[in-house]
Amino acid sequence: MRRPDPRSVVVDAGDRTLTSCGGLVEFGTFVRKSGVRAKLRTLFSGLKCGRRVVYPMHEQLLLLMDAHVAGEGRVFGLESLAADPLFSLLAGGSVPSVDTLYDDLARFDATHLARLEELMAAQALGELARLRPTRIHVDIDTTVMTLFGSQQGALPGPNPRYHGRPSYHPMLARVAEVEGVIGAVLRPGDTSFGNDDVPWLRVWLDRVRAAVGPDCVVVVRIDGAGDCTALLTMLEGAGVLYVTKADITQDLIGAVALHKGWQTIDEDADGKPTRQVAEIAFMRKAWKEAKQNVRVVAVRSRDRVNGKQIHLWDHLDYTAQVFVTNDWGATAEEVALTYDARAGIEPIIGELKSAWGIGKAPSQLFDANHAAFLVKLLAYNVFRRFIASDYPKLARWRTAWLRRAVILRPGRLCRSARVTTLRTVAVGVPMLCLTSSQLTKCRVGEGGALSSA
Repeated sequence: MRRPDPRSVVVDAGDRTLTSCGGLVEFGTFVRKSGVRAKLRTLFSGLKCGRRVVYPMHEQLLLLMDAHVAGEGRVFGLESLAADPLFSLLAGGSVPSVDTLYDDLARFDATHLARLEELMAAQALGELARLRPTRIHVDIDTTVMTLFGSQQGALPGPNPRYHGRPSYHPMLARVAEVEGVIGAVLRPGDTSFGNDDVPWLRVWLDRVRAAVGPDCVVVVRIDGAGDCTALLTMLEGAGVLYVTKADITQDLIGAVALHKGWQTIDEDADGKPTRQVAEIAFMRKAWKEAKQNVRVVAVRSRDRVNGKQIHLWDHLDYTAQVFVTNDWGATAEEVALTYDARAGIEPIIGELKSAWGIGKAPSQLFDANHAAFLVKLLAYNVFRRFIASDYPKLARWRTAWLRRAVILRPGRLCRSARVTTLRTVAVGVPMLCLTSSQLTKCRVGEGGALSSA
């Protein structure tokens, strides 16, 4: 094998028919077919009214969704996408100035932010309702959006990496069975989880219940912040099961350390216990006042490597974790395993930050940043639905690989007989093994109607 001299290749940079995101045609087809475009028009066309409007609000939101699906996490990334002929064609023939998009995001108020959040959640809930599950798990978590500017609402708060940096502190909820976000809210950086967040969670759980019906078992999983009497009371009233980490207080530590009768569930090669569980007879004063029937489960292990651990026994190698639940039908081990599966929300948040840019704030205005945050989550949910519908075998893939296989496909736009044809490669064919017989065609009809052939 001998590599050719790259200097022998003549580069022609003037071909305006080549595109690098041929998969946007199929994605756009799904957006129209699923009714997302029609809903955007119904919900947000009132934000920009009049005959002189060149870029309607719903078209701007679709433009941002296309940009996020193509891998741009910031608004000014449209400057590079504007050079792509297919992206420009799907945008209506010309991509607007980024200043126009900044101004459009600033138009969102509390009412329209609520509509956008509901539309975002509806995409995941629709897929959930289609599956008709009998048991689902709702994971709730918060994350930190570190900011390096003077954005409105950017305040110092809990930040494990950049201590004292201004930030936002969003809260998200996902359903593990569909990997979809069913609730999200952007909060100022000095906001921690507390009683003020309980109404948000009740709205999200009501959505889930309406989607899955009264017979489905809903299990809510949350970290140590969930050991909040107001939250536990709400979850009990909502008719759901919950498993949360316990707030480690001195009285709880004493109850765990003095407990006798641990049940061994795992042993090493010498027959010595490596993992034990126990139910702790413990009740907080606040739980008694709220008449909460709470079950406390402790797990101690010698080789636990995940989660925050407490060391209570100097003469033993065990470290312990404590959980709070209202599930009296599961064994103590099952309660711990149920909570451990909550770790799946962490890579989802990481994916949303790295692949969808939810950690980036495009504006100085808090509401505009909130709108951009929700548009990215909307694009994520719709994209997951698109993959589940058109490419179900790839549903377990993460966004970075899905973009490479489905969206970022090279192609060429051809215009003939008043029909625009996109010639692109087939999904799943290795790039180094392509032949001319492996090309597919995607057609863009007149009037913006999208279809594939």
